[in-house]
Amino acid sequence: MTRHPLDRPAWSALTGRQRGFAIGDGPAVRYDPAVGPFAAIGDDDPDQLEALAALVRAHGRVVLLQAAPAPVPPGTVERLRAPGVQLVLDRLAEPRHPSSAPTLLELGASDAPEMLALARLTEPGPFEARTHELGGFVGVREPTTGALVAMAGERMRPDGHTEVSGVCTHPDHRGRGLAAALSIAVARRILARSETPFLHAYARNRPAVALYERLGFVHRADVEVVVLDAG
Repeated sequence: MTRHPLDRPAWSALTGRQRGFAIGDGPAVRYDPAVGPFAAIGDDDPDQLEALAALVRAHGRVVLLQAAPAPVPPGTVERLRAPGVQLVLDRLAEPRHPSSAPTLLELGASDAPEMLALARLTEPGPFEARTHELGGFVGVREPTTGALVAMAGERMRPDGHTEVSGVCTHPDHRGRGLAAALSIAVARRILARSETPFLHAYARNRPAVALYERLGFVHRADVEVVVLDAG
């Protein structure tokens, strides 16, 4: 049976369209640590688990995200194991109040320090100094101060799919619909490329899951999130 590319999205991305961000060209791959901590193996046989352990020893902490249970490779230590959900877009909703939609700005390398600071404050998921290089990010700035107060962009890109990620809003600016507006904007870009938007959330984060469901995302699979360090 052929596995769906989203069952192990990091493997599909790093052995495909995002090969240029990969460390490892054998049975285990991971993103460059400055880009992100995600790693993957194609199957859970002993040789591939050992290759994954070698990546952890050489380059530090990794995060596994996959539909099947993730074994802990010998010589590594499990720091976290949590249930998550994977959602794919079914039919994109329209903004509730288009006339009051925020002004969305393109974000790039010059915005990277502010993007990292916002991600560290709000913790939307793993975000590093070069995460913005994975795909187009858009943001909202406070008109008076110019401070970056919300953003969203793209992360993993398996064949035919692109992940909506990095969706976050400064605590002082929540309740304005910024996360929804940004997520819709990113999803539209992905659809314009004839790709399917998908995303991940912790299963316990019901407010986030409910937001994405209102935007037209539907449950595809339960996933495991596992954080590994060298033993």
